Amino acid sequence: MNGARLLRTCALTALAVLAAACSSDSKRADKPAKLTDFQSSAKVERLWRTSVGDSALKLRVGLSLATDGKAVFVANHDGKVFAYNPANGKQLWSTSTKLALTGGPGVGEGLVVAGGSHGNVVALDAATGAVKWKSYINSEILAAPAIARQVVVVRTVDGRVVALRAGDGTQMWSAEQQVPRLSLRGTARPIIVNDLVLCGFDNGRLMALQLNDGSSVWEASISPSAGRTELERLNDVDTQLQVQGNEVYVVNFHGKAARLDLETGQVQWSRDISSYSGLSLDADAVYLTSDDGSVQKLTNRSGVEMWKQVALSHRRLSAPALLGDVVVVGDLDGYIHFLDRGTGALAARTHDLSDRVSAQPLVVGDTVFILDASGHLVALRAKSVPVAAGKAKAAPTIETRIDPSGARKLPTPVTKPE
Repeated sequence: MNGARLLRTCALTALAVLAAACSSDSKRADKPAKLTDFQSSAKVERLWRTSVGDSALKLRVGLSLATDGKAVFVANHDGKVFAYNPANGKQLWSTSTKLALTGGPGVGEGLVVAGGSHGNVVALDAATGAVKWKSYINSEILAAPAIARQVVVVRTVDGRVVALRAGDGTQMWSAEQQVPRLSLRGTARPIIVNDLVLCGFDNGRLMALQLNDGSSVWEASISPSAGRTELERLNDVDTQLQVQGNEVYVVNFHGKAARLDLETGQVQWSRDISSYSGLSLDADAVYLTSDDGSVQKLTNRSGVEMWKQVALSHRRLSAPALLGDVVVVGDLDGYIHFLDRGTGALAARTHDLSDRVSAQPLVVGDTVFILDASGHLVALRAKSVPVAAGKAKAAPTIETRIDPSGARKLPTPVTKPE
């Protein structure tokens, strides 16, 4: 992509974010919900906390957390990549790449890989932090690369998916989707499943590509673009897809949550839900945060809503993570919220961070790791505790709860935030 096209794309994505922000500020209903006291049913323990430096909140970069099971990896916008012992927070190594990093890191094949604002990709040795190679693909990277089977797959803001050889960073192939005139600032992280690469795009479509040569296996539209204005027609898939067995799960902005067949891309069910954050899965359900700040649980079999938590409305929640009996999300002020996995009720809340949490929390074993936009990283554990008698009732919990069979609504009080 040439410099003029890059400038135009960046300007348009920035305009879309600005327009959305102005629209939100004009509506009193979009003010973040006030946090209220509630009766905790989980106890949260902080294991350790550290700082890795500013993650460039104003630039809306895609820096997040990754693990290979032995270490937790994180990068900052100044170009430093860190590895930490997940048990005690001890720094194992740090490397300065001298790049303005904006996406990653991704981990796999013994590598830690991150991308930059000018199209640079850097691969480090996961054990030592030594630089293995650098590559250039001429477009900003706002998502972590996917790494498997000796291939590194990178998604760029100009609508491309680029495959690099894990051994030396040379390019294998590139595939592309058209980028709309306006789009949200952000891109979906690609994933590698067997011999396929799956990724979402800013035009509301998904692609499945052959890992070895980038040839198209199938394309699917999650929701058609609709609306009178370009802002209303935004339907980006900026969230990472999730795969379970032979099913692919996805949610997009101004669109739908859906399940597709992995082999054909055929949509098996879809529900009208809008999200720019993402979703998580367990064996029976899909958990997601919507763009209005609600947290929802759907059956993965049919997409029927099981519960919907509305107490955190418009608090710009991260994608959810699943930790034991609770669902974990971070918000715009650095609060970390723990919801009961079975009912959606608020279970605990901590304020261990000081800035917005936009990256999805990372769960390793019985510990959740959370990064905020100022580069603070915290490791927490949560466990259920007995509910003491005589204390205040729980604050706003679920808006609706529906029987998993879809046959009837269960009578649950509706309690809205103040």
